[in-house]
Amino acid sequence: MSMSNRTVVVTGAASGIGAACAAMLKAQGARVIGVDRNEPAAGTVDRFVQADLSDAASIDAAAGRIDSGVEALCNIAGLPPTKGRTPVLQVNFVGLRRFTEALLPKLADGAAIVNLGSLAGFGWQANSGEVRALLEVNRLEDVEAFCEKHAIDDARSYFLSKEALIVWTMQMRWQWRARAIRMNAVSPGPVETPIHQDFLQTLGERAAEDMRLMERAGRPGDIAPLVTFLCGDESRWIQGANIPCDGGMAAHLLCQSIGLG
Repeated sequence: MSMSNRTVVVTGAASGIGAACAAMLKAQGARVIGVDRNEPAAGTVDRFVQADLSDAASIDAAAGRIDSGVEALCNIAGLPPTKGRTPVLQVNFVGLRRFTEALLPKLADGAAIVNLGSLAGFGWQANSGEVRALLEVNRLEDVEAFCEKHAIDDARSYFLSKEALIVWTMQMRWQWRARAIRMNAVSPGPVETPIHQDFLQTLGERAAEDMRLMERAGRPGDIAPLVTFLCGDESRWIQGANIPCDGGMAAHLLCQSIGLG
């Protein structure tokens, strides 16, 4: 697969899965625009645009600095639950959605959007009420009031952010069909990134049990090939999908939920 001469925007490009995606896309010939609060290492992206996805003005300014003709957007940036409920929901969902919508006029017809979900979003069906409520929050400054109203704590905020992101991805399956723009999500399980320890700290024994079941934790390089594939023409018939990339954990949970072991 070649991404030769295609312009791809990658948020969270300075570290972890975002950095791995940027590197693989560049290796396939893409021109990568990295969007992050922190500047990526020299040579890892073709252009850096600084942005804070918890700040509306910063999001809009960043989108304004990106030229038209973007052929793929990879929404990889995210915060762990240790960063607090309001920033987590702002960056992981409400700000991500605002950035995507702000960038839509800059996307080429036929462009791909890839969102980084999570195994944490696996149980969205059981929490559809909270998910629906978050989907209705359009302003970043309203997130704290939402958390208060629905008693969302720090740990829950991360799960909810990924549940909402997965549902929004499915909702948008045909939203931009007239322009042949498609959106999909990739949902990793535990991945060894700079924020991996934050998850272990928050989830405690639950995370420890997951790690005992798995052969190993994932690595950013395990996720990047799937993200890259979803950016390319070979995946153009995949729309509104949430694809697990988790060493089998989603399959394990689903089998357990219906008593198949």
